[in-house]
This record gives sequence, structure tokens and C-alpha cells, in this order.
Amino acid sequence: MDHSPPPFTLGVEEEYLIVDAKTLDLVAAPDALMQNCIDELGDKVSPEFLRCQIEVGTGVCATVAEARADLAHLRRTVKNVCSHYGLAPIAASTHPFADWHKQNFTEKERYRTLEKDLAGVARRMLICGMHVHVGIDDDDLRIDLLNQFSYFLPHLLALSTSSPFWEGTETGLRSYRLTVFDNLPRTGIPPIFASYSEFDRSVQAIVDTGIIEDSTKIWWDLRPSARFPTLESRICDVSPRIDDAMALTALTQSIMAMLHSLGRQNMRWRQYERFLIEENRWRAQRYGISKGLIDFGAGEVVPFSDMLEELIALVTPHAGALGCLDEVQHTRHILRDGTSADRQVATYQAALKDGADEPEALRAVVQSLISEFGEGL
Repeated sequence: MDHSPPPFTLGVEEEYLIVDAKTLDLVAAPDALMQNCIDELGDKVSPEFLRCQIEVGTGVCATVAEARADLAHLRRTVKNVCSHYGLAPIAASTHPFADWHKQNFTEKERYRTLEKDLAGVARRMLICGMHVHVGIDDDDLRIDLLNQFSYFLPHLLALSTSSPFWEGTETGLRSYRLTVFDNLPRTGIPPIFASYSEFDRSVQAIVDTGIIEDSTKIWWDLRPSARFPTLESRICDVSPRIDDAMALTALTQSIMAMLHSLGRQNMRWRQYERFLIEENRWRAQRYGISKGLIDFGAGEVVPFSDMLEELIALVTPHAGALGCLDEVQHTRHILRDGTSADRQVATYQAALKDGADEPEALRAVVQSLISEFGEGL
């Protein structure tokens, strides 16, 4: 294994929902809108599984600051193009009241194949996420970091939660997105592999059957990218505010750097059974940042604020070296202000308290998401 520092370059992908600026319900993006976005952004924008969705992806970025500039440009452009059609994008992992039965699929061979293979499971995929690619150019190092980084996936999920509603119902979960996504095969916390070759053999065993064509059909919360020399974190709900998105990006990059640094000192993060990490994943999905996660070393549930401070302290030297310490420290603002899911529920409950009926309260949530999409751009 090459022990020289990886580049830790970044690529950020976000999925947005397109809503009517007046009714605030989801709409199928017109073909002209998508073409306008492509004319402006090229291959950094693409249609998604459903026609009410749009995906953007930054280029390869050397720093979090560079990734922010690129993502801000993508968000501004999508927002401006949508406005010409009386539409608006929102960056939330579920729409508060839309009906998944009424959505239309994008006419693209890959998506039609998914619909055929996954049947009713695919039809409910009215969800959006954020993916962060971190450049790790050594194959075995990617697997080594995959095994260790999985411990931190629930922490990132808790901070990112933005999907408390589903079809007009407050679900009681802060990330209902995962409830939908986990119905797909090959999802969740990744297995532990001894080497890249073991990972490759495992994937190839399924590919050889003809069930999947390549590892892009493996949708773990963290995976070696099939297209790039990166480790791709897929755990996060998409964030309405770009400041929060970049905090999660910076924390992801800094944890990777911290784990690599441990290896250079002949140390490593303790690997826990997938069963245990999945318990924390559930707690993050259910409660977000409000109820704490299990500290397996201490053998108790620890307040999320304590865990976050410990994590910030661990990665601070590495975040400083990468130039993203301010963004990492912004996670404290998420803790103070609440996640998007917390804010959405608060907006909904405040509207009801002020006399709104349920549909009006849900529309107030969507309006707040439209406003937050443009913040910091």
C-alpha cells in the first residue's frame, strides 16, 4: 500500500426537486428547462430518475473553497433557469406533501432498466441525496479507509437530515429518505473487506451472473466509486443551505485525512461490527442530532453535542492543513440552529399554531426550503 498522502480532492453531487413557484407542488421539469441547464452547465447537470428531479455535480476540486464556488454557481444557474419557467428548486431529501404515485420517469435507458429490475421499489424513489467524492488514488487504501470511515457515517447522517415529511405526513423520523432508499438491494453500511481485490471479486461475482453490469448498481452509504479514483460518501440527505452542505463536505474530507494520518503512525480507527454501526445509523435516521449516538468505547449513549466536539477536536489539525477548518466548525451552527429536518418541523408546527390548516402548513415548509436554497449563493 502506498503511504504517501492521497490528493483528497473533492467532488460534490446534489439532487434537487423542482416545484411550481405558486402551488409549491412537484412538477415534471420541461425538456426545455433541462436543455437550458445543459447549455449553461454542460455535463455538470443531468436529469435524474424522476422528471421532477435534477442532479448537479462539481468538477474535481482541490479544496472545499473551490468546491463551494463551483456548487454555488451550479445552484445559482439552476435557480435562475427554473425561475424563467415559474418554477423553483429545493434541496431537501423528500418533498413535504407530494404524491410519489403521480410522478413521471425520465426517458433514459438506465432509468427504465432500473424501473424494470426494481419494480415497485423503484417507483417510490421520490428522494434526493448528496454524495461527496474524496480523491484516494490507491485502491487498497480506499478499502482500508472504507472499513474505518463507516463508523462516522451516522454522525454525518445526523447532521444532514432533511426529510421529516412523506406524502403530507410528519413521519417522526428526521431522515425518512433512508426508509425509502433502504428498500433497494445493495444498500446500507458497507461490508468489511480485507483488500481491494476482495472487494473486486465480490462485485464481480454478482456482475458475472448478469444481475448488475458494474458496481454503479451497488448503493452502499460509502463505496469505492466505479468511475473515479475516489471514496464516495452517499449517506447524507441533501442540505437546503449551501453552508451546511460545505460543512458536511469539509468534515468528510477531514475525517478521511485524519484516518490516513493514523495509518502513517501505525494506528487505525477501531472497526466495529456492522450491526453496531447500523444501530447508530438508525438513531441518526430517527432522531437526527437530538437524542445522541452510542459511544461504543464508553458503552453508553452520548449527547450528539459531546460527540461532535470530540470529532471536531480529532480532525482540527487535518482540517487546518486542508484549509477547511471554518467549514468544519460550521457544524456547530447546525447543532445550534437544528438540521433542516428540525427547521421544517418547527415551521410546520408554527404555521399550525398560527391557524393554518395542514396543507397550508406544509406549503409554508416548501416556501422556507425555496428561500434556504438561495442563501449564501
